[in-house]
Amino acid sequence: MGPNVLIVGAGPTGLVLALWLIRQGIRVRIIDKSAGPGETSRAMVVQARTLELYRQLDLAEDTIAAGHPNLTVNLWVEGKRKAQISFENAGAGLTPYPFVLVYPQDQHERLLIEKLEALGVGIERCTELISFEEVHDSVSARLRLPEGTEETCKVDYLAGCDGARSAVRHQIGASFEGGTYPQVFYVADVEFSGIEPADQTHIALDQSDFVAVLSYGKPKQARLIGTIADERAEHAETLTFEDVSHEAIDKLGLSIDKTNWFSTYRVHHRVSDRFRKGRVFLLGDAAHVHSPAGGQGMNTGIADAINLAWKLAAVIKQQAPDRLLDSYHVERHAFALKLVDTTDRLFTFVSADGNFAQFVRTRIAPLAASVIWKIDAVREFLFRTASQTALEYQDSPLSGGKAGRVRGGDRLPWVSLPGADNYEHLRDIDWQMHVYGTATAELAAWCQQRGVVLHVFDWAQEHKDAGLARDAVYLLRPDTYVAFADPEPSITALNRYAEARGFLFNA
Repeated sequence: MGPNVLIVGAGPTGLVLALWLIRQGIRVRIIDKSAGPGETSRAMVVQARTLELYRQLDLAEDTIAAGHPNLTVNLWVEGKRKAQISFENAGAGLTPYPFVLVYPQDQHERLLIEKLEALGVGIERCTELISFEEVHDSVSARLRLPEGTEETCKVDYLAGCDGARSAVRHQIGASFEGGTYPQVFYVADVEFSGIEPADQTHIALDQSDFVAVLSYGKPKQARLIGTIADERAEHAETLTFEDVSHEAIDKLGLSIDKTNWFSTYRVHHRVSDRFRKGRVFLLGDAAHVHSPAGGQGMNTGIADAINLAWKLAAVIKQQAPDRLLDSYHVERHAFALKLVDTTDRLFTFVSADGNFAQFVRTRIAPLAASVIWKIDAVREFLFRTASQTALEYQDSPLSGGKAGRVRGGDRLPWVSLPGADNYEHLRDIDWQMHVYGTATAELAAWCQQRGVVLHVFDWAQEHKDAGLARDAVYLLRPDTYVAFADPEPSITALNRYAEARGFLFNA
C-alpha cells in the first residue's frame, strides 16, 4: 500500500510529523531536495513543552542526554558582568523539565533521523516537489527524483514542511505577510577559551556591538550569534568570521581558537494567512517565521507537527470527521500571530538604535533583570511563556468545560507525587480520561465502550494546589491537552461533547 501522507521537507518539523504519524500507524513518505541534513543552524534551544511531548516517543531522555541544560545567563556591558540570571528551578513544580536545554538544531536533526530510520523509514534525498493537485479524495504530487526523472505520487494528504521559501505555500496561493528586520546577523560554531564559567550563556549588550555565546556541552565549544552593524552588512554573503566586528568578543575576554563554520542571515517576521487548504497543510517555517528572540522557532514548528499528527491519524482511521482538520489552522495560526507579535517587541527592544534605546538596554535592563528575576511570580510567568507550557487552546472548537482552575484547551497541570507522576500516562498517543479522586462505574463503562483509557489518581492536596478538582473528569486529547473538563462525571455531558464534534475516540 502507498503512503497516507507525503511530507515535503526533512527539518525538525517534518521529521517530528513523520515520527508521530508512524507511531500512530499512518504510512508516510518524506522527501527533501537537499543532499543531506543541515550542517549549520541557528536554532539552539529545546523548550520544556517540547520535551514533555517528546516523552510520547521516548525521545525526551535521549534529547536531554545529548544536549546541555544551560541554567545560567550572564549579561555583560563593556566587558563587565552586570547581571546573572539562573534558570535553575525556575520551572520547579511546573514541569518534569524545569530548565532550558541547549541542543543545536543540526545535532537535533541527526537524532530525529536516527529515530526515524529505526522505525524503517528513510528520507528520500535530492527529491523535489514540482507540483501537486487535489483529485477527489487524494493529492497527486509530481516529484523530481535524484537522477532527474519524474514520478507521480498519490497520497491522502500533503504536508508542507519546506521552510520559509515554501513551494507548497506558493502553490496553494497563501500569503506570507510581514517583513524583514534591517539587521544582518551571523552565527558561528567556534572553539574558544578565556571566558568563565565556560559552560554558561554569555550575552554582551554593548552599544556598538552584540554577541551571544551559547555553550552546548562540548568542552570549550559554543555557538556565537552576533550582529553585522556597519557597511559590511551590504556584502554579508561574502564575509568570513574574521571580517565581522570582534569588539564585543574581545571585551568579554573571549579568545577564538578555531572557527568550525560561519554563516550570515537576516531575520524575518511573517505569518501565512492559511495553514490549510483542502488536503494540504503548512507547518513550521513554511507557515510562520519570526525573530529568534526567546528560542521559540523550532519548538513552534515541532508543536505544529504534533498538533496536526493526531488529527490526521484520527481522520485517516475514520475516528473523526474531516472538519477536525480545520482546528489545526484555528489553534496554530492564532498562536503564531501572538508569537510573532511577542518576539517582534522583544527583538525590537534588543536591536533598537539610538542613544536612549542603548541607555535603556545597557544600563537599565541588566539592573531591572536582576531585580525582577528574584520575584517568584515573575520568574514563573517568564518561564511558562518561554517554555511554551503556558500555551493553551481555550478558544478552539475542540475545547469545552471547566473543572477547578483547568479549562478545556489547557495543558494538563503536572503533578508529581511518590509513585504517581500524572504525566507518566501521557506517553501514549491516544485519548484518555483522568480522574483525581474517585471514578464512577458509569464513567468506567463509558470509557471502556469508546476505547478511552481511564486513569484514576488518589486525591492529594497537591492536585488541588495545581488547580485540579476532586472527582472531576478531564478528557485528554492525544497531544495531552485537556479537551473537556467537567466537575461532575456526567455521561450526558461527555456524549454531548463527543457527538457535537463527531469523535469516535479510540474505538
